[in-house]
Amino acid sequence: MHMPTKEKAVYKRVVLKISGEALQGDLHYGVSSSVMFSLANQIKDVKSLGVEIAIVVGGGNIFRGIESEKLGFDRVTADYMGMLATVINSLALQDTLEKVGVYTRVQTAIEMKALAEPFIKRRAVRHLEKGRIVIFAAGTGNPFFTTDTAAALRAIEMNADVILKATKVDGVYSDDPMINKDAKKFSSLKYIDVLKKGLRVMDATAISLCMENKLPIVVFNLNKKDNFKKVILGEKIGTLVRG
Repeated sequence: MHMPTKEKAVYKRVVLKISGEALQGDLHYGVSSSVMFSLANQIKDVKSLGVEIAIVVGGGNIFRGIESEKLGFDRVTADYMGMLATVINSLALQDTLEKVGVYTRVQTAIEMKALAEPFIKRRAVRHLEKGRIVIFAAGTGNPFFTTDTAAALRAIEMNADVILKATKVDGVYSDDPMINKDAKKFSSLKYIDVLKKGLRVMDATAISLCMENKLPIVVFNLNKKDNFKKVILGEKIGTLVRG
Protein backbone atom coordinates (compact mmCIF):
# COMPACT_ATOMS: atom_id res chain seq x y z
CA MET A 1 0.00 0.00 0.00
CA HIS A 2 1.36 3.41 -0.97
CA MET A 3 1.56 5.80 1.97
CA PRO A 4 0.69 9.43 1.12
CA THR A 5 3.54 11.87 1.48
CA LYS A 6 3.25 14.37 4.32
CA GLU A 7 5.63 16.82 2.68
CA LYS A 8 3.78 19.83 1.32
CA ALA A 9 5.29 22.33 -1.11
CA VAL A 10 4.69 26.01 -0.32
CA TYR A 11 5.21 26.97 -3.98
CA LYS A 12 3.16 25.63 -6.90
CA ARG A 13 5.23 26.99 -9.81
CA VAL A 14 8.85 28.13 -9.60
CA VAL A 15 11.62 29.41 -11.83
CA LEU A 16 15.01 28.02 -10.85
CA LYS A 17 17.91 30.23 -11.97
CA ILE A 18 21.24 28.39 -12.21
CA SER A 19 24.49 30.07 -13.17
CA GLY A 20 26.71 28.44 -15.75
CA GLU A 21 29.54 28.49 -13.19
CA ALA A 22 27.45 26.32 -10.84
CA LEU A 23 27.37 23.60 -13.51
CA GLN A 24 31.15 23.36 -13.89
CA GLY A 25 31.76 22.18 -10.31
CA ASP A 26 35.51 21.86 -9.75
CA LEU A 27 36.31 22.03 -13.45
CA HIS A 28 37.93 25.12 -14.94
CA TYR A 29 35.60 25.03 -17.92
CA GLY A 30 32.53 23.22 -19.20
CA VAL A 31 30.02 20.98 -17.45
CA SER A 32 30.60 18.57 -14.55
CA SER A 33 28.74 15.30 -14.98
CA SER A 34 28.50 14.73 -11.20
CA VAL A 35 27.07 18.23 -10.63
CA MET A 36 24.54 17.70 -13.44
CA PHE A 37 23.32 14.37 -12.07
CA SER A 38 23.11 15.75 -8.52
CA LEU A 39 21.08 18.68 -9.85
CA ALA A 40 18.84 16.43 -11.99
CA ASN A 41 18.05 14.20 -9.02
CA GLN A 42 17.23 17.21 -6.82
CA ILE A 43 14.90 18.52 -9.52
CA LYS A 44 13.26 15.10 -9.86
CA ASP A 45 12.75 14.99 -6.09
CA VAL A 46 11.07 18.41 -6.03
CA LYS A 47 8.94 17.58 -9.07
CA SER A 48 7.58 14.54 -7.18
CA LEU A 49 5.99 17.01 -4.72
CA GLY A 50 3.78 18.27 -7.56
CA VAL A 51 5.77 21.46 -8.16
CA GLU A 52 5.91 22.92 -11.68
CA ILE A 53 9.53 23.80 -12.47
CA ALA A 54 10.96 26.08 -15.14
CA ILE A 55 14.71 26.62 -15.33
CA VAL A 56 16.88 29.44 -16.67
CA VAL A 57 20.55 28.55 -17.11
CA GLY A 58 23.48 30.94 -17.51
CA GLY A 59 26.44 30.37 -19.80
CA GLY A 60 29.41 31.69 -17.82
CA ASN A 61 31.10 28.26 -17.66
CA ILE A 62 31.55 28.47 -21.45
CA PHE A 63 31.43 32.11 -22.51
CA ARG A 64 30.58 35.43 -20.84
CA GLY A 65 29.53 38.18 -23.23
CA ILE A 66 30.18 41.09 -20.89
CA GLU A 67 33.77 39.98 -20.19
CA SER A 68 34.56 39.22 -23.80
CA GLU A 69 34.53 42.88 -24.77
CA LYS A 70 38.00 42.97 -23.21
CA LEU A 71 39.11 40.45 -25.84
CA GLY A 72 38.10 42.88 -28.56
CA PHE A 73 34.71 41.39 -29.45
CA ASP A 74 31.85 43.72 -30.27
CA ARG A 75 29.50 43.69 -27.23
CA VAL A 76 26.45 42.65 -29.24
CA THR A 77 28.33 39.78 -30.92
CA ALA A 78 29.78 38.71 -27.56
CA ASP A 79 26.34 38.69 -25.94
CA TYR A 80 24.94 36.49 -28.72
CA MET A 81 27.87 34.10 -28.21
CA GLY A 82 26.99 34.03 -24.51
CA MET A 83 23.38 33.19 -25.40
CA LEU A 84 24.58 30.22 -27.46
CA ALA A 85 26.54 29.03 -24.41
CA THR A 86 23.27 28.92 -22.44
CA VAL A 87 21.78 26.71 -25.17
CA ILE A 88 24.66 24.24 -24.79
CA ASN A 89 24.07 24.13 -21.00
CA SER A 90 20.31 23.75 -21.49
CA LEU A 91 20.74 20.77 -23.84
CA ALA A 92 23.19 19.16 -21.38
CA LEU A 93 20.71 19.64 -18.53
CA GLN A 94 17.84 18.30 -20.65
CA ASP A 95 19.82 15.17 -21.52
CA THR A 96 20.75 14.59 -17.86
CA LEU A 97 17.18 15.11 -16.63
CA GLU A 98 15.86 12.65 -19.19
CA LYS A 99 18.47 10.09 -18.10
CA VAL A 100 16.94 10.19 -14.59
CA GLY A 101 13.44 9.84 -16.05
CA VAL A 102 12.19 13.45 -16.12
CA TYR A 103 10.42 14.76 -19.22
CA THR A 104 11.71 18.15 -20.35
CA ARG A 105 11.39 20.72 -23.08
CA VAL A 106 13.99 23.32 -24.06
CA GLN A 107 12.57 26.60 -25.36
CA THR A 108 14.99 29.12 -26.78
CA ALA A 109 14.60 32.87 -27.26
CA ILE A 110 16.60 32.62 -30.50
CA GLU A 111 14.99 30.33 -33.04
CA MET A 112 16.96 27.14 -33.79
CA LYS A 113 14.45 24.57 -34.98
CA ALA A 114 16.80 21.59 -35.09
CA LEU A 115 17.63 21.89 -31.38
CA ALA A 116 14.72 23.31 -29.43
CA GLU A 117 11.27 24.85 -29.53
CA PRO A 118 10.98 28.62 -29.88
CA PHE A 119 9.82 30.39 -26.72
CA ILE A 120 6.02 30.52 -26.84
CA LYS A 121 4.39 31.47 -23.56
CA ARG A 122 1.21 29.43 -23.94
CA ARG A 123 3.13 26.34 -24.99
CA ALA A 124 5.54 26.72 -22.06
CA VAL A 125 2.64 27.01 -19.59
CA ARG A 126 1.01 23.92 -21.12
CA HIS A 127 4.25 21.93 -20.71
CA LEU A 128 4.41 22.96 -17.05
CA GLU A 129 0.77 21.97 -16.51
CA LYS A 130 1.54 18.56 -18.03
CA GLY A 131 4.35 18.06 -15.53
CA ARG A 132 7.28 18.66 -17.86
CA ILE A 133 10.34 20.65 -16.83
CA VAL A 134 10.79 23.64 -19.14
CA ILE A 135 14.33 24.97 -19.67
CA PHE A 136 14.49 28.49 -21.06
CA ALA A 137 17.64 29.03 -23.14
CA ALA A 138 19.30 32.02 -24.86
CA GLY A 139 18.36 34.53 -22.16
CA THR A 140 15.83 37.10 -23.35
CA GLY A 141 17.16 36.81 -26.90
CA ASN A 142 18.49 40.36 -26.69
CA PRO A 143 22.02 41.67 -26.14
CA PHE A 144 22.69 43.82 -23.04
CA PHE A 145 20.33 41.70 -20.92
CA THR A 146 21.60 39.07 -18.49
CA THR A 147 20.19 35.63 -17.76
CA ASP A 148 19.12 37.05 -14.36
CA THR A 149 16.84 39.44 -16.23
CA ALA A 150 15.68 36.52 -18.40
CA ALA A 151 14.78 34.59 -15.23
CA ALA A 152 12.77 37.54 -13.88
CA LEU A 153 11.02 38.06 -17.22
CA ARG A 154 10.14 34.38 -17.72
CA ALA A 155 8.98 34.02 -14.09
CA ILE A 156 6.59 36.95 -14.56
CA GLU A 157 5.38 35.59 -17.91
CA MET A 158 4.83 32.13 -16.41
CA ASN A 159 3.05 33.63 -13.38
CA ALA A 160 5.52 31.82 -11.11
CA ASP A 161 5.29 32.11 -7.33
CA VAL A 162 9.01 32.73 -6.82
CA ILE A 163 12.46 32.86 -8.41
CA LEU A 164 14.92 30.48 -6.78
CA LYS A 165 18.43 31.77 -7.43
CA ALA A 166 20.83 28.86 -6.96
CA THR A 167 24.40 29.89 -6.11
CA LYS A 168 27.58 28.57 -4.50
CA VAL A 169 26.96 30.50 -1.25
CA ASP A 170 24.14 30.07 1.26
CA GLY A 171 22.46 33.44 0.76
CA VAL A 172 23.17 37.14 0.32
CA TYR A 173 26.01 38.74 2.29
CA SER A 174 27.08 42.31 2.98
CA ASP A 175 30.41 41.46 1.31
CA ASP A 176 32.06 38.49 -0.39
CA PRO A 177 32.12 35.82 2.38
CA MET A 178 34.99 34.01 0.59
CA ILE A 179 37.20 37.09 1.11
CA ASN A 180 35.75 38.88 4.14
CA LYS A 181 35.16 36.64 7.17
CA ASP A 182 33.16 39.43 8.85
CA ALA A 183 30.64 39.60 6.00
CA LYS A 184 27.11 39.58 7.40
CA LYS A 185 24.48 37.24 6.01
CA PHE A 186 20.97 38.60 5.47
CA SER A 187 18.04 36.27 6.17
CA SER A 188 15.70 38.65 4.36
CA LEU A 189 15.98 41.85 2.33
CA LYS A 190 13.76 44.37 0.61
CA TYR A 191 14.22 44.91 -3.13
CA ILE A 192 15.04 48.57 -2.58
CA ASP A 193 17.83 47.68 -0.11
CA VAL A 194 19.39 45.35 -2.69
CA LEU A 195 19.43 48.23 -5.19
CA LYS A 196 20.63 50.88 -2.71
CA LYS A 197 23.41 48.73 -1.24
CA GLY A 198 24.44 47.32 -4.62
CA LEU A 199 24.24 43.76 -3.27
CA ARG A 200 25.06 41.00 -5.71
CA VAL A 201 21.74 39.18 -5.76
CA MET A 202 20.74 39.74 -9.39
CA ASP A 203 21.42 42.70 -11.64
CA ALA A 204 19.44 45.94 -11.18
CA THR A 205 17.15 45.32 -14.18
CA ALA A 206 16.11 41.92 -12.81
CA ILE A 207 15.56 43.30 -9.29
CA SER A 208 13.49 46.19 -10.67
CA LEU A 209 11.30 43.78 -12.66
CA CYS A 210 10.75 41.63 -9.56
CA MET A 211 9.98 44.72 -7.45
CA GLU A 212 7.41 46.06 -9.95
CA ASN A 213 5.69 42.67 -10.14
CA LYS A 214 6.02 41.72 -6.43
CA LEU A 215 7.89 38.54 -7.33
CA PRO A 216 9.92 37.17 -4.40
CA ILE A 217 13.46 35.81 -4.83
CA VAL A 218 15.12 33.17 -2.66
CA VAL A 219 18.92 32.97 -2.91
CA PHE A 220 20.31 29.63 -1.68
CA ASN A 221 23.22 27.23 -1.98
CA LEU A 222 22.42 24.50 -4.50
CA ASN A 223 25.54 22.49 -3.60
CA LYS A 224 24.15 21.49 -0.21
CA LYS A 225 22.13 18.31 -0.57
CA ASP A 226 18.33 18.72 -0.43
CA ASN A 227 18.51 22.54 -0.16
CA PHE A 228 16.29 22.94 -3.22
CA LYS A 229 13.67 20.69 -1.63
CA LYS A 230 13.97 22.47 1.73
CA VAL A 231 13.28 25.84 0.09
CA ILE A 232 10.23 24.35 -1.66
CA LEU A 233 8.97 22.99 1.66
CA GLY A 234 9.22 26.46 3.18
CA GLU A 235 12.28 25.99 5.38
CA LYS A 236 14.24 29.17 6.15
CA ILE A 237 17.13 28.51 3.81
CA GLY A 238 19.25 31.26 2.26
CA THR A 239 17.98 34.83 1.81
CA LEU A 240 14.46 35.94 0.93
CA VAL A 241 14.16 39.14 -1.11
CA ARG A 242 10.71 40.76 -1.30
CA GLY A 243 8.78 44.02 -0.90
